[in-house]
Amino acid sequence: MITVTRAFKNYGDFSALDDVSLDIPPGSLTALLGPSGSGKSTLLRSIAGLESLDGGTVHIAGNDVTHVSPQKRGIGFVFQHYAAFKHMTVRENVAFGPKIRKLPKRQITAKVDELLEVVGLDGFQHRYPAQLSGGQRQRMALARALAVDPQVLLLDEPFGALDAKVRADLRTWLRRLHDEVHVTTVLVTHDQEEALDVADRIAVMNRGRIEQVGTPEDLYDRPENDFVMSFLGNVSKFNGRLVRPHDIRLGHEPGLEVAQASGTEELGVARATVERVVHLGFEVRVELTNAATGEPFIAQITRGDARALGLKAGDTVYAQVTAAPGEPVVVSAD
Repeated sequence: MITVTRAFKNYGDFSALDDVSLDIPPGSLTALLGPSGSGKSTLLRSIAGLESLDGGTVHIAGNDVTHVSPQKRGIGFVFQHYAAFKHMTVRENVAFGPKIRKLPKRQITAKVDELLEVVGLDGFQHRYPAQLSGGQRQRMALARALAVDPQVLLLDEPFGALDAKVRADLRTWLRRLHDEVHVTTVLVTHDQEEALDVADRIAVMNRGRIEQVGTPEDLYDRPENDFVMSFLGNVSKFNGRLVRPHDIRLGHEPGLEVAQASGTEELGVARATVERVVHLGFEVRVELTNAATGEPFIAQITRGDARALGLKAGDTVYAQVTAAPGEPVVVSAD
């Protein structure tokens, strides 16, 4: 559906996109995930035609749109700040795009009614944006973007300005919406949980390049490098390797048994000192120091395991990894 080929974009000496190529399948929800300055918003805006590339091409539905204006690309765009028309009602905001395209009035009415029901705003048609919550305004913005029947829906940090609870609710709602309308969607986010929660595929970006593309499960369980592994979830360094804290098993005896099929036997067992035990609702974070290396690391265990072990600061325990995705950590000499 969307193909970006060897895209370059520079701002002076800063390389925002450095030879980026990406295929986005039709009907998918793909997340562009990365830290600030990684190039994810520049890539999204280049797909939309809001940024011109210094090199490379963008194809949408088989058509080269590299030099086509945004208005002619069949794009629906939702920003972090929804930029609603404050003097218009919800209905008028959603109907704005179809009216500009001079669609028949009856068709506009039917389309707006359908979308307001889909996004859960069918009882709010006559309200103004100031009378809506932040989450409702973003749902209105999504309905407005969908009202023009876009080939592609582009979302640039759409929930970034909302509080954590509203963001979590809207993530669930966005996934249901996508499953209902099936429009090819690209979501820019720096929130790993958001990407893992809603996306079919994730492209992890760093310093203007794509580090890895895959399903959430692929990237979490089979990261291609340390950056991808550390950006998608918590990590600890255990005997020279990056591992997931929830993959570290703790016990009071040194003879912990872990199946060799996991590929973790080379990491061995580490004797460690418990520095702090933090109860985080359904899980417990145990902060430890490796007795052999002096390095701190973290294990995440269940409340049941924590109670059974009776862990407290100052205890000596033994740790072993049950799974170790990712490549060995390269430890510099300095």
